[in-house]
Amino acid sequence: PGTYFGAPKKAKRRQQQGEGGSSNVFSMFEQSQIQEYKEAFTIIDQNRDGIISKDDLRDVLATMGQLNVKNEELEAMVKEASGPINFTVFLTMFGEKLKGADPEDVIVSAFKVLDPEATGAIKKEFLEELLTTQCDRFTAEEMTNLWAAFPPDVAGNVDYKNICYVITHGEEKEE
Repeated sequence: PGTYFGAPKKAKRRQQQGEGGSSNVFSMFEQSQIQEYKEAFTIIDQNRDGIISKDDLRDVLATMGQLNVKNEELEAMVKEASGPINFTVFLTMFGEKLKGADPEDVIVSAFKVLDPEATGAIKKEFLEELLTTQCDRFTAEEMTNLWAAFPPDVAGNVDYKNICYVITHGEEKEE
């Protein structure tokens, strides 16, 4: 009987140790932040297999109009992780990058993923589609208010750095 009852305890202890590494990363974030990262992960995981792959990155970048991303660039993105990028790895990667980071830098970094050519702007239509179809969906009124506060330029681009500044500071930057 001793070995019978001993085995499950050992197995359970091993399991807890295995989860311990991942539960650490979850304790770095508020529950609401984890939910937001989960939504971002789901957007990037285009084939919904629970792993972010080169193909997922290529597909999500294509939906943003980035059609000619080189294979090497995609490989470099995926290689930032030590193995397959599941949600825990994704969260850990963000946790490592964001330790001690200024909230404005964090938000700007998130937008930079949508701006691989580092123009400082993204298409109004793309941002509107993202905000009204994903995550905490914006209403038509919220979109109207956003565009009133941050009108796109003549090319239809939105200055996301200004949006990030206002989100974190509550007012527009003096030019």
